[in-house]
Amino acid sequence: MVSQKTDKTRPPFEKWLGGIAFTFLIAFLGYLLAMVPGFDRIGQLACAIIIAVVYRQIAGYPEAIRSGIGFSSKRLLRTAIILYGLKLNIDTVIQDGLGLLARDALMIVFAIFVTVWLAKALKADKSISLLLGVGTGICGAAAIAAVAPIVKAKDEDTAIGVGIIALMGTVFAIGYTIIGPLLPFSPIEYGIWTGSSIHEVAQVALAAAPAGDDPLAIALLAKLGRVFLLIPVCFIFIYIMKRKTKSSEQPDAKIEFPYFLLGFILLSVLGSYVFGHSIPVSDDVMKVVFSITDWLLTAAMVGLGLNVSLRDLRTRALRPLVAMTIASLCLSVLAYFTI
Repeated sequence: MVSQKTDKTRPPFEKWLGGIAFTFLIAFLGYLLAMVPGFDRIGQLACAIIIAVVYRQIAGYPEAIRSGIGFSSKRLLRTAIILYGLKLNIDTVIQDGLGLLARDALMIVFAIFVTVWLAKALKADKSISLLLGVGTGICGAAAIAAVAPIVKAKDEDTAIGVGIIALMGTVFAIGYTIIGPLLPFSPIEYGIWTGSSIHEVAQVALAAAPAGDDPLAIALLAKLGRVFLLIPVCFIFIYIMKRKTKSSEQPDAKIEFPYFLLGFILLSVLGSYVFGHSIPVSDDVMKVVFSITDWLLTAAMVGLGLNVSLRDLRTRALRPLVAMTIASLCLSVLAYFTI
């Protein structure tokens, strides 16, 4: 009787904390799975989402700890995006990458419009397709996570988009390493091509590293330009959604301003001009911060992955996947011919 009473009166804090711990547990299992040959190619993030989705289908959603899981998928996700700003060196982009920045802007516009157009032609899910277009054009999972709350995407759509972008981005990165030596590119041109067209920062590194240090450096610089453009793209979507809301039949609906973007911008500025300059910060400290960012993002994506129903995945994700794959191939071709 005592134990039953204790269970009924257990404070919500324990379930909240248990939910957060659960997402980190699956994130850790994803980390271990990513060490297995084969799975090491798709990385911890994709592995953790796979485990979360499989768990949901077998055991169902863990309702008892929903509050903690929801905290991970929303609050920890926004914290990860804010910290992600430290990875963006604004000074490097402005000083050395203005030419690449113009190319990056073209790639982003092309990727989003082609993905959305193909999705319309294929009658694919609009929400998932839009998120995939943003992820393809900018910086994968981080871009999807940043834009999703602005366009009011469902958690399930966000998780599906992140899972697809992580998987297909890795496939493209491996494909680049295979066909790269066969193309009439100099190592530097190969680096520009890679950074201009592959989805995630880690996937760019995976594809460009075999070409050498200089191609890797230029590839990451090109990729940083796309990350930099995440900021104006988000504000463009805010403007579009506000106009759409005003013209809809629900004039009272409001678009919540994504204040975490201000944190992203602030940490980008601090990381570019303050940390390591007026405030000494060692590379080891930054590596720890980047590692924390990756873990927070993975735990957040686990929370989203637990919302995915495979039945809906089969019915809603196939056509957006086709649209995104074709758009990614077209993006690679465009990047190839603009070098």
